[in-house]
Amino acid sequence: MPTHARSATLLSALRPQNQDRLYDFYRDLRTADELYFDHHVNAWVATGHAVVSSTAGDPRFSSVRYPDIEAVSEELRPLARVLSRQMLYSDAPDHARLRTLLSRAFTPRAVAALRERVSDAVDLIISRVALTGRTDIVADLARPLPLAVICDLLGVPEEDRGMLSAWSDPVAAAIGDSRLGPEESRAASDSMEHMLTYLRQLLSREDGPPAPHTLRALLATGAQNPDQDFNELLANCALLLIAGHETTTHFIGNATLALLEHPEAASQLRDRPELIPAAIEELLRYDSPVQLMLRRARHDLNLAGRSLTAGQTVLLVCGAANRDPAAFSDPDVLDFDRPPGGHVAFGYGPHFCLGAALARLEGAIVLEALLTRLPEGRLAGPPPRWQRSLNFRGLESLEIAFTPA
Repeated sequence: MPTHARSATLLSALRPQNQDRLYDFYRDLRTADELYFDHHVNAWVATGHAVVSSTAGDPRFSSVRYPDIEAVSEELRPLARVLSRQMLYSDAPDHARLRTLLSRAFTPRAVAALRERVSDAVDLIISRVALTGRTDIVADLARPLPLAVICDLLGVPEEDRGMLSAWSDPVAAAIGDSRLGPEESRAASDSMEHMLTYLRQLLSREDGPPAPHTLRALLATGAQNPDQDFNELLANCALLLIAGHETTTHFIGNATLALLEHPEAASQLRDRPELIPAAIEELLRYDSPVQLMLRRARHDLNLAGRSLTAGQTVLLVCGAANRDPAAFSDPDVLDFDRPPGGHVAFGYGPHFCLGAALARLEGAIVLEALLTRLPEGRLAGPPPRWQRSLNFRGLESLEIAFTPA
């Protein structure tokens, strides 16, 4: 193993100077070694597309994040118990059972039925800011839109949505950072408990039947099944709420920034709106909102010529895999004519993102609105700053100026 790979650590990605040049940092790691053991995080780190994609769906690996909950800090343990019930951190057969139950809310037909709702929400937000000539894309659009959509599916009243968003943030921070202090861990656990208490009350309401085909309807049906663990349902409801808006928020912000930094690409989409579906895939590849997947070796095995022992963790760096020149020609170029397929921004294998179609729909509607209704958009205010997270890639804010309507 090259000396550089042995001394390098993925934790350096958290340094501000590396956040601004993240994909250069990944390139250095990948060039040194596509799979190496990082002693600072006590895990194997995979940066090459081939090893990332193959390992993500390899049945020799487990997706369980906390194999020994009692080994987790006391402050984080309540959160770890909830996460361990979620399908994202489950293996077969539990994963398939939970995914089958919830997937009915994300069928092509169900997602298509949301188009009008998403379009109306985007139109309302854009109309509010179009007259001002200035907006923070993250605060005004990227955060409230996905939250509104997932809360609609759950039947969450509008007045409660800010509260759920506030609870979501510490949990997302905990998922994205395995080196939390006691205060952050306790805040994440407390926030999850508040969210579960609220969702338990929401799903127990008797103010009329929920709208059909919504998440609330599916969860209510599951709750009436004596064979279904209600706490498990609540845990996965919380997962969908957090994942349903955190990742799409980051995608909208990242995609907007990429277009502002590549005005020729933005002009291409204005002239050729039929390219928007391809642009969504390329923007996901170019700056993925989810940067890591975690897997654990079920037994001693060989991976890409390396010997792994049972229980060892492999961190699959999706962001690095999506810039691998072995999989994508000129990977650092934003190219909407690139052949489709191949990126791992939504994961790979059985754990492929359940809400991928909804995220694509929201992204397409947002891009079209930004390109047509906020013309001549340009960066304004302070330079964009990235949230501090290994797992998620998202902006704290993104202020832009444009020609008022």
